[in-house]
Amino acid sequence: MVLLVLSASLRARVRVFIAKHFYSYRYDYRDEWLAFTAMLASDTAPQEVGVRVVRALANIVECPAGSLWTLRDDEQVFRQAVSWNMPPSEQQLPAQAPLAGFLDQKAWIVDLEEYRRKREAYGELVLPEWLAADARLWVIVPLHAASQLLGFVALAPPRTPVELNWETRDLLKTASRQAAGYLAQMRATEALLEARKFDAFNRMSAFVVHDLKNIVTQLSLMLKNARRLRDNPEFQEDMLTTVESSLEKMRRMMLQLREGVAPPGGTRGVAMSAIVQKLQALARHGGRQIETKVTAELFTRGHEERLERVLGHLVQNALDATPASGRVWVEVARHSGQLRVEIGDTGHGMSEEFVRTRLFKPFSSTKGSGMGIGSYESAQYIRELGGSIEVDSREGQGTVLTVLLPLLEVGQSAELPVSAS
Repeated sequence: MVLLVLSASLRARVRVFIAKHFYSYRYDYRDEWLAFTAMLASDTAPQEVGVRVVRALANIVECPAGSLWTLRDDEQVFRQAVSWNMPPSEQQLPAQAPLAGFLDQKAWIVDLEEYRRKREAYGELVLPEWLAADARLWVIVPLHAASQLLGFVALAPPRTPVELNWETRDLLKTASRQAAGYLAQMRATEALLEARKFDAFNRMSAFVVHDLKNIVTQLSLMLKNARRLRDNPEFQEDMLTTVESSLEKMRRMMLQLREGVAPPGGTRGVAMSAIVQKLQALARHGGRQIETKVTAELFTRGHEERLERVLGHLVQNALDATPASGRVWVEVARHSGQLRVEIGDTGHGMSEEFVRTRLFKPFSSTKGSGMGIGSYESAQYIRELGGSIEVDSREGQGTVLTVLLPLLEVGQSAELPVSAS
């Protein structure tokens, strides 16, 4: 009895103990939790997650308005992220401010009316004047996910007087932790989506860098021959055509890199004989010869320029792996209802282990200066068209690539336009 008379803290503890164990609860926790969870999980836009968090906490204590303050990773400052039925605020709270440290360490709900009336109840806590003097605010509810303070919710006074007793505090504190977990999950999802966007951008950048390398190689070869053939009218015409083609390719690559769009032109019927002739001409410009055999005028579907690029990369790999005295060939024929393109060489070949574990993987190449991007893109696009690619390679003997593509019967197809140039 003496202790109860002399200790206000002990009297408060005894009152809470009696209230918890000898009186009925004010809230129907089942209904409260179902309503709270339904509000958080409502099917709205992802950018409205903050509004749902504020409204879900406000509904528990019948508050008509509130705001969410979150910590920005790049600024270390709490700013108002969401305002619900409350005017927006340009104020900010540094992460090192006393209130932020108090919420982080103690995870208490701050009753602003109690703070204004009896500051000693909160120890050495000092609130910013703009927050303490704002009569439109009632409580500050911290949002903790695990041990991290993500932010806090400031709620307006309730529509009818609500006693902020132990029961209300416990309910708000528990609900705030679930809301913080939901908020953290949404943030992690956004970060994952952003990381995937960067990954897609980096992958596209790698393709562009690879294609730019091919263009630079082509222009360098042209410049090297220009010193010797600059007075040749045929070379001058060929040079202008090459420069125009290179410029157009770079424009398309920049457009694709900036906007993430597919190459213009769409899917169409492509004549393989025209592509083989272009590959043969490119090899000839580089001082090499490739043997070609096209049994008939066969068509497949795809984007002509991209198909030329990926098959050209496979041919260029064969040329790079084969000395000038060796053979490189390209054969096109019909095979079991498909179009078969065979690209072979008598070069140095590849090991079985490399073909099984590293071929067609990005950043894996047998060439010292290669990135492996071209082979990866080639395999990806061939599969995208519904085709396949098989490899038969022996070290010291050479490599044969068999590319199977869908065969387009031009006479029976009216859906796809045909490109024969």
